[in-house]
Amino acid sequence: MKDYYKILGISKKASASVIKKAYYGLARKYHPDKGGDEKRFKEINEAYQVLSDKKKRDQYDNYGRTFDGMNQGGGGDNSQWNWGGGFDANNAQGFDLGDILSEIFGGRSDNPFNQKKDLRKGKDLELRIDLSLEDALNGKDANIVLEKMIVCPRCNSVGGEPGTKVKECFSCRGTGKVQSIRKTILGSFTETTVCPECEGEGYSPEKPCNVCKGKGRIRGKEKIKIVIPAGVDTNQVIKIKGKGDAGIKGGEEGDLYVIFFVKRHPVFQRKGDDLYASKEISFSQATLGGELEVKTLGGETILLEVPKGTESGKILRVSQKGIPNFGGRGRGNLFVELLLKTPRKLNRKQKDLLEKLKEEGL
Repeated sequence: MKDYYKILGISKKASASVIKKAYYGLARKYHPDKGGDEKRFKEINEAYQVLSDKKKRDQYDNYGRTFDGMNQGGGGDNSQWNWGGGFDANNAQGFDLGDILSEIFGGRSDNPFNQKKDLRKGKDLELRIDLSLEDALNGKDANIVLEKMIVCPRCNSVGGEPGTKVKECFSCRGTGKVQSIRKTILGSFTETTVCPECEGEGYSPEKPCNVCKGKGRIRGKEKIKIVIPAGVDTNQVIKIKGKGDAGIKGGEEGDLYVIFFVKRHPVFQRKGDDLYASKEISFSQATLGGELEVKTLGGETILLEVPKGTESGKILRVSQKGIPNFGGRGRGNLFVELLLKTPRKLNRKQKDLLEKLKEEGL
């Protein structure tokens, strides 16, 4: 008697899912069209047909055979088995086991009719907007004209001429779905798909719209207001729901994804929410200290206190004068680097003063 558990490489306590997994792994390996062993493939198929059926498996475990008219010889020549048109080496050409398995294990939806809504939904769109650093500081409203698929103005997305009656789809009889039977080496499968005639609607207008040709949408332009929040940075994205392409025949609209790009600024450098700038100071300011006027990104003039004896490269921090946080949590800081300015042209009086300082050892 053949040991079906051994053929599949599993234990006698294996669950149904383990049996199925073992079978498909071996079937893929030994399929004749994949260069495998035809005899081994038949044995694997034979073992799976018994162990995957609870009644047959119980009979096999208890008596070493099944009693439904198959394998009456108790595990003799497997040519006596008939798996409802199972594997026939002469007629197996054209079957792709990988394709069949992908259908069974998630290559397509368990219920293809659930795809109906997705088939009618409009595409998501992307839009890039370039901003100045000042725009990122304050935020702004942008009015743009976007070319995309819009609702047909004549039929208002219905797909039929105004006043046209709606009739039941002849192909699917109003269900929006059709069924077909596919015969494979693993048996026959009933496949449910969206009706191609009415695209899942179940009905169609007697006279399609002259403008959109029955699609319920056309290519056009739409003016969209985009609220750009303060603190936005390069490569940040906001989603505007329902502002993508219009759906087919009243289907759900796609979404619009706006990607931002903040341009370089001639004065300020941004790092996160913080801003960095540099400011030149004179020798006397560095030595004696004093107040220094600095303009912020927002245009405000502030006074910074330069400490006495400041060296070139010293950085002063100004709190809360950076970029607002995109999430609304506070604001960054402004960092000002002080650079000592060395004069290249001096008048006679300035030279004399510097000579005197030099004599004093400064």
